[in-house]
Amino acid sequence: MKPQRYLVPILLMTQCVVAAEPDAGPLPPFPAPVRTQELTLQQLAATPGTLSLRGVVPDGLADFTVRRDEVVTRASLGVDYTPSPSLLPLVSQLKVYLNDELMGVTAFTQEQMGRRSHASLDLDPRYAKDFNRLRLNFIGHYQKVCENPTSDTLWLNVNRDTRLTLQLQTLPVRNELSFFPMPFLDSQDHGKLELPMVFAGQPSLIGQQAAAVLASWFGVQARWRGQHFPVAFNRVPERNGVVFATNDARPDFLADYPKVKGPTIDMVSAPDNPYIKLLLVLGRNDEDLLTATRALAQGNVLLRGQSVQIEELKPLAPRQPYDAPNWVRLDRPVRFGELVDYPAQLQAAGRTLWPMNLTLRLPPDLYLLGSRGARMNLKYHYTSPSMRDGSRLDLAINGQFMKSYPLAPEEVQGEQLLNLPLWFMGDDSTRALQMPGFKSGQANNLGFMFEYAQLNMGGHEDGRCDLLLPPAHQVRVDEGSTLDFTGYRHFIEMPNLRAFAGAGFPFSRMADLAETQVVMPAKPLPAQITTLLDTVGAIGAETGYPTLSLQLADDWGKVRDADLDTLLIGSLPAEFRGDAAPDALLEMTRSWINQPRQPLGNEFLRTLEDREAEARVGMRGNSAIAAILGLQSPSHEQRSLVALLADSGSGAELLNEAMQTQALRERVAGSVAIVRESGVTSLDVGKRYEVGYLPWWERLWHSLAAHPVRLALLTLASMLLLGWGLRVLLAGIGRRRLKEEQE
Repeated sequence: MKPQRYLVPILLMTQCVVAAEPDAGPLPPFPAPVRTQELTLQQLAATPGTLSLRGVVPDGLADFTVRRDEVVTRASLGVDYTPSPSLLPLVSQLKVYLNDELMGVTAFTQEQMGRRSHASLDLDPRYAKDFNRLRLNFIGHYQKVCENPTSDTLWLNVNRDTRLTLQLQTLPVRNELSFFPMPFLDSQDHGKLELPMVFAGQPSLIGQQAAAVLASWFGVQARWRGQHFPVAFNRVPERNGVVFATNDARPDFLADYPKVKGPTIDMVSAPDNPYIKLLLVLGRNDEDLLTATRALAQGNVLLRGQSVQIEELKPLAPRQPYDAPNWVRLDRPVRFGELVDYPAQLQAAGRTLWPMNLTLRLPPDLYLLGSRGARMNLKYHYTSPSMRDGSRLDLAINGQFMKSYPLAPEEVQGEQLLNLPLWFMGDDSTRALQMPGFKSGQANNLGFMFEYAQLNMGGHEDGRCDLLLPPAHQVRVDEGSTLDFTGYRHFIEMPNLRAFAGAGFPFSRMADLAETQVVMPAKPLPAQITTLLDTVGAIGAETGYPTLSLQLADDWGKVRDADLDTLLIGSLPAEFRGDAAPDALLEMTRSWINQPRQPLGNEFLRTLEDREAEARVGMRGNSAIAAILGLQSPSHEQRSLVALLADSGSGAELLNEAMQTQALRERVAGSVAIVRESGVTSLDVGKRYEVGYLPWWERLWHSLAAHPVRLALLTLASMLLLGWGLRVLLAGIGRRRLKEEQE
C-alpha cells in the first residue's frame, strides 16, 4: 500500500505551522527533526570579510534564507566588533535589525574603545521569513556638538568572526507535486543541492539515462549552488531523495506499491519517517522511466496532486549548436534585460549606492585571437549630482576597472558606445587576468558602480552648527542597453580540460547533449553512476538546459565509430593502452603517466616541444587515485574523448569530491589532471588537435601568433618583397617614360 499522506501546506510567505486538513488524518507520532545551523559573516555579507561601518555609511547588510519546509525556533547573533578609540561611550551604539524590526542595542563602553569586543543578541524567531535581512546600524559620536559625519574617526569594524546561530525545525509537508521541486530543492536554500538517487539494484543503461536526465534538470534549477547525487541500491535514503522503480524491479520498501500502467511520477513519505519525502519515478519498464524524466524536465508546470501519469511526450523542434539558454546570444545583439536574474537588478538608491552586476557566459571555443572585442551600447539614467566634478560611473569586468564616465549635473541620462576586450581563457589564466576583459569558458561579471561626489558642511565661528548633507540618489542602467558578440568564429585547440571542467565543453556545444555519448562500465559501481550524474548536473547548471538527448553505451567497440563526442567513465578501452598513448592510465593499484618537458604554464606561448613527453613514470600504490584525460576521437578528427578514470570505488569518490569542490575543479587544465588526496595536479603533454573552422588567412595568423620571432621574420620578408616589387614597378615606369620622351 502507499505510505499515508500527511498534509501541512508549504507557505510561501510565512513560517507559521498550519493544522492538517480533516481528511489527512492525525499527524504521526514522530518527533519533528531539529537542526542547528551556524552562518559566519563570510556567508552572510554581500562582500566577504569585515563590515566597515562609517559615519556616512552607517549600515551593514547581511542576508540569509530559511527553507520553506523549516521554521526558525531560536536565533541569536554573536557580534564580534572593534569600535574606533575616538568614540564617546554610551552615546555610541550598535543597533541590530531583523527584517526592519529592532532586535537589540549595544552601547559601547570606554573600556571597549579601540579593542576587539563581543556581544550576543537574541533574535525574535517570529520575525524570521524565508528571505531575511540583518541590518547592523552604527551610531557614532566623537564629540557632543558640531560633528562632521565624514570624519575618519567615526568607524566600527564588524569582524568576520560574527556568527548567526539558527535552530530550525522541519515542518510536515504535504505530498503535493504542484510545489515541485520543493521539498527536494528549495530556491531559498543557498547551500549545495544534495539529492540521493535510489535504484532497486544495478540499473540498466536506460535507467542510468533516465537518472542522468533528471540530474541535469536539477542541475539547471540548482544553478550556482552546486549539486551532488549520491547513488544507493535498495536502501531508503536518509534525506529527501528520488527512487527509480519498474513493475518488475523495485526496492524492497516499495514492494507493496501497486503496479503502474505507464510512466508515472509520485510523491510519498518515507516508510519510517514522514518528514522525508521520496519522488518516485515509476514505469512498466526502463523505457517508461526515461519517458517520465524527460516529461518532468520539459513539462513540470503540469505537475499537481500527489501523482501524475504521463500520457504524451512528443519532441517538436531540435536544439541548435550554441543555443544554451545561459550562454550569451551570438546571432544578434543581446539586451541587458535578457541577462538580469531578478527585478530591479540594474537599479540602486541611497546616499551610498551598491554596485550593479550582470553575469555573462561565453562558449569556450569562441575564437578571440586578434578580436575587435564586444560592442556595447550602454544607456543609463541618474539623478543630477550637486557638484559638477567628481561624480562618475565606473565600469568593471570581472572585478577589474575598465573605464569611467563623468556624470554631468545638467543631464540625467547618458549613452556610451564602446568596445570591450575579450581574452581567450586557455589552460593558464595568468595572461588573461593581467588585463580586464571578457573571458571565454567562464562566468564573466560586468559591473556598474555609480559614485557621487559629496559635500558635507558644518560649524561656524559664532557657535552655530549647521550641517548640509547631500540627498539620496537614484540610478538605473537601462535594460535596453545591448552587447554585440556577433561575427565570431568557433575554433579551439584541444585537449583542453579547463574548458571541460569550467563549461562542460565540448559536450555543452549542444545544450541537450545531442552530439554526446557516455560510455559506462558494464557493471558500474554506485560511485561511478554518481560521477555520471554529477557531471551532467554540472553541465545542466552551465547551459541552463537538461541533457534530454544524451546517449549511453557500455560497449566501446560498438560506439567507437559514432560521429559523437565521448564521455568515458571507468577505465580506458584496450586500444588506448599501448606504449604510445594515452598520456595516463589507471588500473587498480598500477598507474603511469607521461611527463612533459615543461610544466603547465602560459598556454598561449607553449610550443609543441614544451608539450613533448620527456619520460614515462609508472608506480603502484595503496591509496586512491583518479585522473581526467583528454583525447582526440580515434575515428573523427573534430570529435573529442574525455575520460574520467579511477583505480577503485574509493578513487571514484575522490574524483567526485574533487569535481564538487570549486577550488579543486579550477585546477583541472591541460590534457591530464591527476586527483589525489593532496589535490589536483594538471599536465599539458602531447600533440594538440583543432576543433572548429578558420579560413586560411586567419589560420595563418593563428599559427604565427604563438611564434613572435617567426612572425617578425615573415613581416620583414614581406616588407623586403614589397619593397623589391615597388622598386621593380617604379623602374619599369621610369624606363617607359624615358622611351616615350626619346621617341
